[in-house]
Amino acid sequence: MAGINQYDWPLAKKLPIFVAMLFFFARLVLLLELPMEGVVGYGDFRNYFLIVGLKGWPFINYWVEYPPLFPFLSASLFWLAAGQEHVYVYLLEFILLMADTGSVVLFARLALRLFQVEQASIRSILYLGVLVSLAYGWWYFEPLIVFLMMLGLTLVLERKTTGAGIVVGIGIAAKFFPGLALLAAWKRFSWKQMALFAGLSLVPLLVSYGLLWMASPAYTEASLRSQVSKGSWQTVWALLDGNFRTGNFGALEERYDPTRALVPQGNPPVISPLASLFVFGGLGLLSFRNVRPPQGSTALTDRQSLGLVGFGWALFALWMPGWSPQWVLYLVPLILLVLPLRQAALLGAVLVMLNLLEWPVLLSRGLFWGLWVTILLRALILVVMALSFYHVMTSASIHPDSQKDQKPLSGMV
Repeated sequence: MAGINQYDWPLAKKLPIFVAMLFFFARLVLLLELPMEGVVGYGDFRNYFLIVGLKGWPFINYWVEYPPLFPFLSASLFWLAAGQEHVYVYLLEFILLMADTGSVVLFARLALRLFQVEQASIRSILYLGVLVSLAYGWWYFEPLIVFLMMLGLTLVLERKTTGAGIVVGIGIAAKFFPGLALLAAWKRFSWKQMALFAGLSLVPLLVSYGLLWMASPAYTEASLRSQVSKGSWQTVWALLDGNFRTGNFGALEERYDPTRALVPQGNPPVISPLASLFVFGGLGLLSFRNVRPPQGSTALTDRQSLGLVGFGWALFALWMPGWSPQWVLYLVPLILLVLPLRQAALLGAVLVMLNLLEWPVLLSRGLFWGLWVTILLRALILVVMALSFYHVMTSASIHPDSQKDQKPLSGMV
């Protein structure tokens, strides 16, 4: 692996498997210690179970708010569990445990691309600590998409165009967020490779929606439009609109009626998301113009490429009408991989604690007034993050934390 000296290579080779084994053991022990109520906690597992317990199949007999991959995975697990909730929960937990373990391995591999073994080890342990302790990893299905995003980014950095396109495409078919991995390929792939990457990333989504549309156009359209009808929640835009609510939909029975997916939730937007998209999109495009490869190179460094993704995520989070606290799982690995160690640890910790304060501490107790605090503070942190990622992606110099600026380590055990 480039940049790792010969002395450190044995330790570097073992780092991903070491942190993966440590994480798997710690998370497994935690889940085995928790009662069923603790495993489900304040998350959406019961909601997932109740949705797939509806008569028929998602997109065909009722509408759902997610892209196709997870609803059909969830329905398959429901069938395997013979409709027993505790079996369904543990089957899904095992899949998410494996996904998180994979993310830990990929994080360590990426960290070793960017840093000396000491730095990579510290950052990997920090990421492991977040995943072990943060309940969002076993309350929601986000770990599955985070794993696909991390795998897509790894393949992009390794310039494996076809594999990256397929993996990112599968991720987009589960949730649209992995599409931001396309930014990592900018000034890294040729235009021909970029076109192949982008084209492959759209295939799973287009094929799945195309087949579902042919089978059940009414419920497929309702599923597609449900997110647009959701309105604003838990963002600055929600404060402007007067929407003090979470992003949940109404009664389960409404999912049998496609027209219910089209009914706007909450108050209408004061500022159209389409209008703000032009502003944030324009800001992003102007910022990308300042990104330059290092002198004598035609491609961006790995940190610059990941910085682009982090910057895109920060802008996207600031623009989005809604925010769900578990989405912090997408941001933490980018923060810990790209930003200087002290800044990364501080920003990551504050962002995690702020989201936990919002959910479950405040909102689960009906304290919606707390959104004035959590939303405004999170918006401020996202602005700081955007500026920090911008500095990395526009800087062609080597950061002091990176491999090439560090002396060989010795005496590490």
